[in-house]
Amino acid sequence: MAILLVPGFMADETLWDDMVPALARFGPVVHADLRHDTSVEAMARRVLATAPPTFLLVGFSMGGYVARAIARQAPDRVRALVLMSTSTRGDTAALQKRKGAIGNAAPSIAFSGLSRTAVATSLHPKQRDNDALIERIRAMGMRLGGEVFRRQSLLDRPGDLERSGEIRCPTLVVAAENDQLRSLAEAQEMTAAIPGATLAIIEDTGHMIPIEAPQRLLDVIVPWLAAHAEG
Repeated sequence: MAILLVPGFMADETLWDDMVPALARFGPVVHADLRHDTSVEAMARRVLATAPPTFLLVGFSMGGYVARAIARQAPDRVRALVLMSTSTRGDTAALQKRKGAIGNAAPSIAFSGLSRTAVATSLHPKQRDNDALIERIRAMGMRLGGEVFRRQSLLDRPGDLERSGEIRCPTLVVAAENDQLRSLAEAQEMTAAIPGATLAIIEDTGHMIPIEAPQRLLDVIVPWLAAHAEG
């Protein structure tokens, strides 16, 4: 058994640094690489090409879309699935417009990382002046760089609510109480659509749960994963 962690938009493996010691009880910790591909399905195929034969699967934000694609593409390999801070909805008109602007921008424009404003929006209001937290998140984006930013920004996230019935493994949906990027309604509709799924809400945190509230997140997902690891 292993545990496969799938990060979100412009996040790398350090997203999980505060959680890896506790998650290692489930076997080798494997990090998905989402740097190279231009579609969710292609990302899932790349991850599966080097993933262990069977694994527990955890997807965060954009990584939740990829994790669901993995579960659909290889249902016999995924023992249990955790989806956090994510959605089954497709891109909004506003996001499509933003993608258009990024697509029309000159590729030669230097990438200076995610803005402090954008990062702060993803956090709980009480953390929006937390410089250490903001810089940790910005540092992930800087390490990934401009090409990955452009690729992931233009990534089409098709809504897959109607395909939720294809997910047959035990599934835990985790939502942040104060998530300004993904609503509780999105988590609730995802939970209702995936057969047998359970919803957990982490209080007093924004979108970036693995960094904002890692221990409270572990308190929820570790017992659940332990109960389903041999499923």
